[in-house]
Amino acid sequence: MSQEILNNVRKNLQAITPYAPGKPISDVKREYGLEDVIKLASNENPAGPSPKAQEAIAAALWSLHRYPDGGAVDLKAALAATYHIPTGQILVGNGSDECIKMVSETFLNPGDEVVVPVPSFSQYWFGTQVMDGTLVQVPLADGFEYDLDAMLTAVTERTKLLYLCTPNNPTGTYLRKAELRNFLDKVPSHVLVILDEAYAEYVCAEDAANGIDFLREGYNVLVMRTFSKMYALAALRIGYVLCREDVVHEINRVREPFNVNTLAQVAAVAALGDAEHVEKNRAMNQAGYEQVTAGLTALGFSYIPTQANFLLFDTKLNDKELFQLLLEQGVITRSGTALGAPGYLRVTIGTKEENQRFLTALELVVSQLRQKV
Repeated sequence: MSQEILNNVRKNLQAITPYAPGKPISDVKREYGLEDVIKLASNENPAGPSPKAQEAIAAALWSLHRYPDGGAVDLKAALAATYHIPTGQILVGNGSDECIKMVSETFLNPGDEVVVPVPSFSQYWFGTQVMDGTLVQVPLADGFEYDLDAMLTAVTERTKLLYLCTPNNPTGTYLRKAELRNFLDKVPSHVLVILDEAYAEYVCAEDAANGIDFLREGYNVLVMRTFSKMYALAALRIGYVLCREDVVHEINRVREPFNVNTLAQVAAVAALGDAEHVEKNRAMNQAGYEQVTAGLTALGFSYIPTQANFLLFDTKLNDKELFQLLLEQGVITRSGTALGAPGYLRVTIGTKEENQRFLTALELVVSQLRQKV
């Protein structure tokens, strides 16, 4: 390829480093010569998908020679029945990542501003940068809580989008109903507030805000959810947004014709209909939370209380070194430095056995590190 062609690449793309997900189990086995590796890095559901979803996938295999339903009619109908939202207010995407990118493509011109909390989900930055927008970062307050006053102050006439992730990834902290209402009442009408609720199904706090309630009340919000976490369909890549019908109409202009595959659609419909599986997953996550927090406390670590299926804890050590040592023990986590929280480590809540494996490995490697200090 000639240099002249490379010179035609849009300059704003040079700032983008391709997303680096948690290391795959196969890579860790190969690199360290291990036979038994557990992955607690990507906030996946260790229970796996609903048996009903698995059956729906198997039943749909005969139709893979056909294009998927570009309108996701059955899935939209199922979501509408679940949330009591008209189908015209629903848009389905190839994971939350595509939803974020479509929103960016719809609303952002070069130089337009996007207000985001930090640390939070990195794809907000990616969507902004792809469209040559300007990211306005607002640090979280003490305890990784939202500083909503600072976020309001960051809004200008050039602000188009404002992201709030609740529960927030990577911290697990969440927004309360009263504080979100007070915030939304003050946000200028030209700003679309995006409530990323990827972990909403794990939330147990009674005072937690639910974006769908605010959408029903007419607030200028776009609620984003996914089937990757609680519903354990991460490999199929399926997310969705709920917002005003006129906003859906505009986003549809940039949506690919067949952006969500058939297997994802039928699995999502079946998963929505399996409330028992969701309740079992929620109970398992709560038990795992209690197991991991008790273990961390016994080892002398403080952690951030979470409403999600992961924990962020203060290592008081070099988190990158701790991450590496755990990797060598066959336990994949995420370094806080990689997530914008240096000194911390994020661990997904797994099965009872996986949680114990993590705690045992952590005790071993922390002892090694503390001896070096």
